[in-house]
Amino acid sequence: MVTAFDYVIVGAGSAGCVLANRLSEDPATRVLLLEAGGRDRHPNIKIPAAFARQFHTKLDWEFGTEPEPHVDGRSLYIPRGKGLGGSSSMNAMLYVRGRPLDYDLWERQGATGWGWETVLPYFLRAEDNARGASEFHAVGGPLRVEEQRSPRPFSARLLAASEAAGIPRAVDYNGPEQDGVALFQVTQRDGRRWSTADAYLHPALERPNLELRTGVQVLGVELDGTRATGVRVARRRGSGSELLRGGEVILSAGAIQSPQLLLLSGIGAPEELRAAGVEPRHALPGVGHNLQDHPFVSLMWEVSDPGTMYGADRPRPLAEWLLRHSGPLTSPVAEVNAFVRTRAGLPAADVQFHMGAAYYEDHGAETFDGHCFVIAPVLVSPRARGQVWLRSADPTAKPRIRTNSLGEPDDVASLLAGMRLAREIAAQSPLREVILRELKPGAAVADPERLEEDLRGRLQLIYHPVGTCRMSDDGDDAVVDSQLRVHGIEGLRVVDASVMPVIPGGNTNAPTIMVAERAADLIRGRRPPRATATHTATHAVAPSST
Repeated sequence: MVTAFDYVIVGAGSAGCVLANRLSEDPATRVLLLEAGGRDRHPNIKIPAAFARQFHTKLDWEFGTEPEPHVDGRSLYIPRGKGLGGSSSMNAMLYVRGRPLDYDLWERQGATGWGWETVLPYFLRAEDNARGASEFHAVGGPLRVEEQRSPRPFSARLLAASEAAGIPRAVDYNGPEQDGVALFQVTQRDGRRWSTADAYLHPALERPNLELRTGVQVLGVELDGTRATGVRVARRRGSGSELLRGGEVILSAGAIQSPQLLLLSGIGAPEELRAAGVEPRHALPGVGHNLQDHPFVSLMWEVSDPGTMYGADRPRPLAEWLLRHSGPLTSPVAEVNAFVRTRAGLPAADVQFHMGAAYYEDHGAETFDGHCFVIAPVLVSPRARGQVWLRSADPTAKPRIRTNSLGEPDDVASLLAGMRLAREIAAQSPLREVILRELKPGAAVADPERLEEDLRGRLQLIYHPVGTCRMSDDGDDAVVDSQLRVHGIEGLRVVDASVMPVIPGGNTNAPTIMVAERAADLIRGRRPPRATATHTATHAVAPSST
């Protein structure tokens, strides 16, 4: 069976949902969106505070790294959303764009046309911000961005103690100055998650020229010489495969699986492909390399203040959320955000604090019976680089992953400084008055050697893998050009977080949505929009095909 579409999009995640909507705005265009997971109906997707309950379930691809050499040989867990909305249906909904210098650095590294002045209008196009239209924010876009509906009372203590420790209050960390402390804005609508499936895909599914197929296992890209002609997928019943033809194939499977699909298709470093039992079809040595993620470590204290997340899983908070979409279950858990520079001379923050009135260790799997708060320093500009590569030629086998986290001395120094600053924050009023004890690392972990041992023994990743299909118009390790076309292959693009040359300084979901918004214009040959002083988003989602 052979089916023809203008565009075949692989992956209905943060980027794929955006593309499916924007490309199907043209009623003369046939768009096919393929997703390996299922629909996004599970209550743990909709309830904001339940995001960690999706981990290690059918909603999770459940990746893990190879034993990491710099963190005691531990495998680091990498959850990835499996289903409509992808990781935007699983993340903590924290709306962070990153810094202008991040995108200017992309452009300096060969990603022509991806500097801050060009990408800002795409952030604005996506946005429907509860704060209203301004120079830096927009209304009318598909992605709803709101203040937290029911922040925990304890968060006021975190804000005040951060200021007492010398961190200024940030008016708008997505505005001209990122540094400082503030409550996170979140991608929610009226107390429930607002994923890219909610924002972009569901309204567009009424269009007759957009077809969605879920539960589809893509095996690889079909090549005719140096042209992509479609994708091969596993048959739903029986053995064998089916070819789905497309005028253009767009991989939006994320920073783990987009490079995996390229490698399975014979596109990558020939020696690495042969080692996995795959016949090389096109030499592109950068595929899977340049992996970056944001590592973090949690510091936690037990407190006497009851205004925390403790008990949020009891019947009363659930009833409040079901009836009014308010209460502790609307929380992203990390309610307070702070960007800080841990040493002089840095051009921007090297550490981002995620703070919340909760116990959060081992990705939420470890629990504590009592009221707690957490301050988690996150390394936002890691120097370490890792890789994704094939375990075998089996498309169903999980790829091998290594981040090399803490492999660079500067990365270690920044996180250790972040741990010390977290303790300084905890020592300030009004936190010190309610602290009963430090739970982790614990008061006995005081000298530098023991603190570093704790860091290496408990370090985690914060679910922001990027960079494995690096975008640049030049360089031997580039995978896609600034139009997001795979170098040397016609009719094939990659559009997701894997194309980011350098990880943004902050949470990566909003930047991924921006990449897809800009990609849609590149694919359709449309000129980029311009930001205006007070911006109302154009091309907002409508269910019709016009």
